[in-house]
Amino acid sequence: MIELIVAVAIILVVIVFISLTVKIVPQQRVGVVERLGKFHRLLKPGLNILIPFFDQVRVYHDLRIQQANVPPQTVITKDNVQVQIDTIIFYQVVGPEEATYGISDYVYGVRNISTATMRQIIGKLELDETLSGREKISTEIRIALDEATEKWGVRIERVEVIDIKPPIDIQEAMDKQMKAERNKRAIVLEAEAAKQDMILRSEGDKQSKILKAEGDKEARIREAEGFRQAQELEALGEAAAIQAIAEAEKNRIQLLVNAGLDERVLAYRSFEALQEVAKGPANKVFIPSNAIETLGSLGAIGELFKAGKDGK
Repeated sequence: MIELIVAVAIILVVIVFISLTVKIVPQQRVGVVERLGKFHRLLKPGLNILIPFFDQVRVYHDLRIQQANVPPQTVITKDNVQVQIDTIIFYQVVGPEEATYGISDYVYGVRNISTATMRQIIGKLELDETLSGREKISTEIRIALDEATEKWGVRIERVEVIDIKPPIDIQEAMDKQMKAERNKRAIVLEAEAAKQDMILRSEGDKQSKILKAEGDKEARIREAEGFRQAQELEALGEAAAIQAIAEAEKNRIQLLVNAGLDERVLAYRSFEALQEVAKGPANKVFIPSNAIETLGSLGAIGELFKAGKDGK
């Protein structure tokens, strides 16, 4: 029985010794080791060996990005309006030693600095600037936190302003103002649409009249062009006809000349034609004075024709 108790005691001592000697640290975590109460080294992820009773782990730090919710704060703007602001801070431990010995609780310190900085920033802004300046507020808070936490081994990754709540009466007034602004925009847009409609209709009517005038102009031009071409064709036809008549007359006279007829015969034939014309009861024939001299030779011309006929 005594031997069993001794064996169990030895096993317990070994287990305690191993637990105090061997430390396994997970990934993205680090431990701060103190030897006899003084900082000695950092435990890296993996297997680590310590000297029992001399070395002890003071604290473990998570090296991943952490978030800290800042409780909603009521602050006063430059125009004396109380607003409630809710923020969230994203940070990361980059110096485990500084985060252990630089401040007792760096999360609490980050929240306090964030609150104080927020009051200073909002106190310089009016309500409208506060509601529309979330990015500006977040940037200024992050810059102030960076300056303070640099000695703590903490890096501020991002600061987000989640919500800004003005008083209820101010919010109701803002809602009414927003509704009135929306109605105003709707009226303006409706008037602009009516204006555009009138402009487009006028422009369409103008284009229609212009196209109609262009069509009438083109039709008149084509009509005039057709009339001119018809006249040209008619004149060409008349010219061709006159030319054909003149050509025929020329050929007839040439044939008469080729037959041996002289001017006296032609004059006699002309007077014969005049006689036939003058036989009508309502016909009057005027003979030019220069043709009277030719009348004296009609007898000789007649004799000539007779001689011609006897000769045949």
